Amino acid sequence: MSQSELSDEELFGEAASEIREDVEESLGAARDALPESSAVWDVEADNTLGVLNGLRSALAVDEVREHLRDAKKWYTIGERADAFEDADDLEAEIEAVEDVLDDLADVSDAVGDLASAIPELRGQLDDLHDEDDEDDEDDEDDEDDEDDE
Repeated sequence: MSQSELSDEELFGEAASEIREDVEESLGAARDALPESSAVWDVEADNTLGVLNGLRSALAVDEVREHLRDAKKWYTIGERADAFEDADDLEAEIEAVEDVLDDLADVSDAVGDLASAIPELRGQLDDLHDEDDEDDEDDEDDEDDEDDE
């Protein structure tokens, strides 16, 4: 049967199916782009900054955000066109991925703040300990001078 023989209803039904498939594909791609839990939990590094940088890399969400945006775009089009008979499952899945994405972004921001703060804190601690070491050396020198007298 050629396309010219299809009714508007058949064409609309076909388009609605394609839109739903697009939403499902984008949601699947968003889920696939989410980091594995082991990538967030199991981080190997030699120091705290290495752990934080590894975690920050594992929490990268740009690809997830892009796929979720596509899913929401097609879902919105389908909803406005009243193309879905039942889209509760799609809406729930979009919300679930969106919630995880928000959490990932929050954690990523916190990790970024820590990754910036840790080197500064280390420097401050080193400076204070260096001052203590210098004070201890000065005290030892003073004691040595007193012993010589």
